[in-house]
Amino acid sequence: MVSVRRFVQDEPALYKASQEFVALLADVPDPVLSVARRANGLNAQIAWTLLGTVLFQDRSYTEIERLLEALYAKFPDELLWTLPVPAAPQINAVVVDTFGSRNWSLFVHVAGIFWSVGLFARRHPDLAAWARERTPEEMWRDLGEIYFMGKKSVRPKACAAIYRLLAPAPLGLGIEFRRDVRPAGPRKARGTMPPLPLTMGARRFLAILGPARDTGFADMEPEKKQALANTYFTALCKECPYRSAHALQFFLEIGGEDFICREKTEGCAKCPLYEFCDYALCRE
Repeated sequence: MVSVRRFVQDEPALYKASQEFVALLADVPDPVLSVARRANGLNAQIAWTLLGTVLFQDRSYTEIERLLEALYAKFPDELLWTLPVPAAPQINAVVVDTFGSRNWSLFVHVAGIFWSVGLFARRHPDLAAWARERTPEEMWRDLGEIYFMGKKSVRPKACAAIYRLLAPAPLGLGIEFRRDVRPAGPRKARGTMPPLPLTMGARRFLAILGPARDTGFADMEPEKKQALANTYFTALCKECPYRSAHALQFFLEIGGEDFICREKTEGCAKCPLYEFCDYALCRE
């Protein structure tokens, strides 16, 4: 695998097209935030962002959005965390009505996740203050309290939640956060953002059209995958690397009727990556 710098130098046309793809897809709404922003008040928006982030697994973007819409319609705003909590059959019924079955890897955990996010909100009754008063590192640690948010050192759902909360609008809720400027010694500076979200769409992009296209991206160690993603996302959009991570999640990702990127580019016809993407060339 070549370095990101070498890749950019050797593939200037592909690199420029990738930057244009990021710019084109950067305004595609995030399915979690699309629902969370309907909540009344920042506290509720944060709580629903956390719930949506944990539930975002093994379903398409449109399916997750439909589920969150249904859950929000049934238990709007503070009903996510006020007592008494909804019973498991009530929560599960929303999932079954939305998906038409119980066939979902997360189904048996949905009620527990719902209750856990509610408990987190009750433990931190002013979620806006909780976010503002913590560094991203502290937020990442606190989010481990939520069931299925993750306990391991990588914890991608916690990273995704933090970016959804802190990234500037429209990519996130734009919440200000505390930056700890104390010396960090040989370790990374305190208060820095966590690793950028490495979604399935971004993984495909890196493996097919990115610096890992001529090597086995799937066989790389997770730490090397993440390091490559962080570096290339930054190269594609230095002023806001999360913009790259956000846009690339829609690459060959199932949407309503087709891949989200195809829906946005009218069937690949207006996609900057048209001449580089084998899928587009095969389909067209």
